Amino acid sequence: MIWKQRILVFLNLKEIDWNRLKGGFGLGIAAFIIVLLSFILLKDYINMDGITGDLRSRLNITLETYIFVAIYITFGNSLLEEFFFRGFIFLKLYQANYKTFAYLFSSSLFAIYHMAIFATWFNIWLILLAIVGLFTIGIIFCWLNTKSNNFLNSWILHILADIAVVSLGFYLFQTTS
Repeated sequence: MIWKQRILVFLNLKEIDWNRLKGGFGLGIAAFIIVLLSFILLKDYINMDGITGDLRSRLNITLETYIFVAIYITFGNSLLEEFFFRGFIFLKLYQANYKTFAYLFSSSLFAIYHMAIFATWFNIWLILLAIVGLFTIGIIFCWLNTKSNNFLNSWILHILADIAVVSLGFYLFQTTS
C-alpha cells in the first residue's frame, strides 16, 4: 500500500482533473486523421512489402498474431513510453525548472527511440520526415502534460495515434504478400 501511494504521488495520479484530459482526446483525433492522411499522401514512397516482410521475418508477426501485437502496442507500449518519456523524464526535469531542456531532451529521445523501429522501412527522406514528426509530437505530448501535471493526456493522444498506425499495419498485412 505504501508503494502504491508513492507511485500515485510520483505520477500525480491521485487527483485527476478529467476536464483537462479533453485536450488529449481532441489532439488524439487530430493525430489519428494526420497519420491516415500522411499514409494516403506518401503511400507511393513506402515499401509496404518491405514493412510486412520485416515484421514477419524479424518479429515473427503474422496476420493471425497481429491483433495481439496491435493491442500491446496501442495500450501497453504506449503506456510504457509515456510513463518513461513524459511521466519520468519530462515532468521531473520540468518540475526541476529545466523547462526548455525537458521539452527538447524528452522529445529527442522519443524520436530516436522510434527510429530503430522503422529505420529499414523508408528511404532517408521519409526517415527524416518521421523523425521531425515524432519530435514535434513529442513536444505536443510534453505541452499537454504541463496542463494536467501528469502523463495521462499524452497517453490518450498516443493511444489514438497508435490506433491509426496499427490499423494501417493491419491493412498492410491484408494487402501485401
